[in-house]
Amino acid sequence: MSTLLPLATQAGSTACRPVASTRWRYEAETCVARDTEIAVEWPVNIRYGSVPYAVMMATPLDLEDFVTGFSLTEGIIADASEIRAIRISDEPEAISVDVELAPGRFRQHLGRQRRLTGRTSCGVCGVEDASQLPRAERRSATRTPVAAEAVARAVGDLRAHQPLYARTRAVHGAAWCDREGRILMAREDVGRHNALDKLIGAVLRAGEAATGGFVVVTSRASYEMVEKTAMLGAAALVSVSAPTSLAVSRARAAGLMLVSVAREDGCEVFSGELTR
Repeated sequence: MSTLLPLATQAGSTACRPVASTRWRYEAETCVARDTEIAVEWPVNIRYGSVPYAVMMATPLDLEDFVTGFSLTEGIIADASEIRAIRISDEPEAISVDVELAPGRFRQHLGRQRRLTGRTSCGVCGVEDASQLPRAERRSATRTPVAAEAVARAVGDLRAHQPLYARTRAVHGAAWCDREGRILMAREDVGRHNALDKLIGAVLRAGEAATGGFVVVTSRASYEMVEKTAMLGAAALVSVSAPTSLAVSRARAAGLMLVSVAREDGCEVFSGELTR
């Protein structure tokens, strides 16, 4: 029989694991004992200069990308070069990620520390006042236009870049695409915000020119997904599911194209204009 809660070391080495379950088939009136692969969800303790900042429930995969993107979208860094080192270690009940920043960088951010555990479904846990909600600081006028056929191509190819989803059916994905809709990199996580932060971190660490590409996510487009994408400087956010009202207004204010309910045969544009 498989173990549901292995050592943290094992959690950090894999993104999914087999768990004992029973498969029922109603019409056939049968049940079969089996091992089912499920996605790993594990506490990730993020510390800056040994100062605890947040505990995020995440899939322990691509953690260097995760903390880099998380640091940007939290407003702690402005560029990946401001991170001096990332150290990952296993503890009995969590994985700890210690981030060493450029001198003085974290002290500038001490006024807004998270004070709650970051759940996988929540993007603003620990924010104590509405004025502290994440907001992209700059409106970019240099973003590359996005064509309808590029969106269709990216959405059509997305599943092929989600190996963890194919095994577990339990994770979200975020993909980075060039102007032709080719998927250049993708990241997955049980949390949609985490998947996007991982992708943003990967783009930053790779030194990609963010204004020349766009982001596709498997989730809905909520306001914080818009803000994260705008902070990256991408041309557009494309979501498989629908947007929220605040997401639309924030996308328009930031000059970010927002395309939602995206399928291979069509989509809805809520901010900006697709080119033909």
